Amino acid sequence: MRFKLRIFKSGYPADAVHHLFLGEYKKQYPDAKLIAVDEAAKKKAKEGLKFDGAWGADPPNTKYGFEGDIQHCYFSGFKNKDVAFFHPASKTMIEADLLFNLPAREQYSMTSSSGKFPVFGTLNPYMWVHKKFAWTLGADKEAMKRDVKTVAGWDFDRIIPCHGDVIEKDGKAAWMEAYKWYLD
Repeated sequence: MRFKLRIFKSGYPADAVHHLFLGEYKKQYPDAKLIAVDEAAKKKAKEGLKFDGAWGADPPNTKYGFEGDIQHCYFSGFKNKDVAFFHPASKTMIEADLLFNLPAREQYSMTSSSGKFPVFGTLNPYMWVHKKFAWTLGADKEAMKRDVKTVAGWDFDRIIPCHGDVIEKDGKAAWMEAYKWYLD
């Protein structure tokens, strides 16, 4: 499935560490709203960026204006404070550091790198080490259980991860396996 590209009226970095080019984005699209997790908003505010919302600082039921098209779940208990996004019309979930699907063949296809994960070579949702990774990065286990269950309730098939190849089908099964320890 192909997506139509369109210019979004907002920028949403998906966690506390994936925000490097937000300033350039805002310069290119000065009328865009910026919404980020509180940690990223604070870091970027030092560069002069102003935010229209911040997960973790705003009340939990805050509406940001995109909820008619995209659902979101802020993982307050995750070390990187990720936000998972769900587009029901395409059954697609987008996330940053919650789920890895390495090696990243697509992302590194135009480089000399293999895209392999150091030491293991691969890191995917079906590996024991991925479950351990997800468990270890859960700083607040009860909040993680709540948010993992929220995402498990979404009807998605595709996952677009920040790290690794897109999971084109059976994405929900991959999620359930990666977060099994939180669901049991």
